[in-house]
Amino acid sequence: MMTEEQHTVRYGVTTIQYELTYSSRKTLAISVHPDLRVTVDAPEGTPFAAIEVKVRKRARWILKQQRELEKYLPHLPPKQYISGESHRYLGKQYRLKVIQADYEQVKLTRGQIEVYTLDKRDIGYIQEQLEAWYLWQARRVFRQRLREMFKRFHTFAIEMPELQIRALKARWGSCTPSGKIILNVKLMQVPKQYIDYVLVHELCHLIEHNHSKRFYLLLDSLMPDWKERRRELNEVEFR
Repeated sequence: MMTEEQHTVRYGVTTIQYELTYSSRKTLAISVHPDLRVTVDAPEGTPFAAIEVKVRKRARWILKQQRELEKYLPHLPPKQYISGESHRYLGKQYRLKVIQADYEQVKLTRGQIEVYTLDKRDIGYIQEQLEAWYLWQARRVFRQRLREMFKRFHTFAIEMPELQIRALKARWGSCTPSGKIILNVKLMQVPKQYIDYVLVHELCHLIEHNHSKRFYLLLDSLMPDWKERRRELNEVEFR
């Protein structure tokens, strides 16, 4: 239902992924962001073929910008999934505690995420256990927040959308042409107010299908502080 979509173009052996949005602007703009995302803002009504040609023509410049910006990305050490390591859950830091046991379980206790596992040496499987736990928690929390945020839309003739949760690389969420909302499981690492922002943003797309002036007026009316929430969310570092 929305015109913001993920697209790709090939440049030699490289694939460039970009987010496309339409607005009331008069010219097409291509931007490369500090997190290496590529966005294209096109005038409403621009044929997609023409947009694709423009992006392909700027492909060399896009890759150059990404290489330059990559130098300034924070180089966080990879998670090792061992006891004492710090992991975030809904904006709070928890210490990981890996416990040898004859059963498997992950639970949140005061200040700790405890992983009970059959083999403490199997780091890969401990990671799988923890990721499965985050996904399970995301299904519960995201659905609860969706129900809560959907109340803000009671004056609009829209139905409660289907919700899917995925490990997305470059987006917090999206709304599909069929009206399905997809959220990034990594949102389980941030406070609920940022999950709420992403949900309200995507729910607005059920009414306004692009990033037009009307879309932002609607977002302003339903969540006046959305700009601050977005800025703070985009400053979060993930690994």
